[in-house]
Amino acid sequence: MTQNKQQIGFMQGRLSPLIDGKIQAFPWPFWESEFSLAAGIGLSCIEWTLDSERIFENPLMTMPGRRLIRQLSTEHGIETPSLTGDFCMQAPFWKANGRVQLELIGIFEHVLLGCAEAGIKLLVVPLVDNGALDSAAERAGLELQFFKFQPLLRQLGLKIAFESDLPPAPLAAFIDGFPADLFGINFDIGNSASLGWDPVEEIGLLAPRIVNVHVKDRLLGGTTVPLGSGAADMPKTFALLHAAQYSGNFILQTARAANGEHVETIRGYRQFVAEQLGGRHEP
Repeated sequence: MTQNKQQIGFMQGRLSPLIDGKIQAFPWPFWESEFSLAAGIGLSCIEWTLDSERIFENPLMTMPGRRLIRQLSTEHGIETPSLTGDFCMQAPFWKANGRVQLELIGIFEHVLLGCAEAGIKLLVVPLVDNGALDSAAERAGLELQFFKFQPLLRQLGLKIAFESDLPPAPLAAFIDGFPADLFGINFDIGNSASLGWDPVEEIGLLAPRIVNVHVKDRLLGGTTVPLGSGAADMPKTFALLHAAQYSGNFILQTARAANGEHVETIRGYRQFVAEQLGGRHEP
């Protein structure tokens, strides 16, 4: 994930109509067309999304689907470097027991194999909402299982990025317990702003472990809103990331278009981020 210049990408589905009214879901009827749409507005990469519903039907999880992903990526010059594992949040194995837990762990391993075959190198694991660590036992269970995953991650050349709603200091202590070559932090600008975290403190503590950035804006204690209209101090945050020599991608996980003009909305958000970066990104 380390690059000389940042790439601006988008969360899969943001260039398509909403699925069942959800702000984020795998865009079943539209996913292929998002490659050409992304190329047409100057985006460089797609962050894949994977839901627990119909998980083994997702193109990432089938051999023909992975071939098509690689074909579209080459044809349009759009990389798929990362995946957001919403399936982990929807059915977290660290909250399950017995046979159910074993089944969920097996699914996770299948996802790792699919990522490797599709060229995805980073898997974002959301420890938020239904996936949040609500007890010491859940945290211990998660740490134990990810310790067991380490040989497979090394074999496949994959990295895990945890996204968490923990305050900055506890999150820094949490990630310190994992080896840096295999585990990092997905920094979500909007989520942190909504929680009221100070970007100076947060980025100061976490910068060495930040491997992916989700770009969104949210109201303090509230919902996602268009970039620049929420609680996030975008100029300060981007300046702090630059000063910390962050060199990974910026993924637009932004508010959806109220008027249905999803492509034009993302085009505007891409320009917003490009201006924040001051040219330090791939065109």
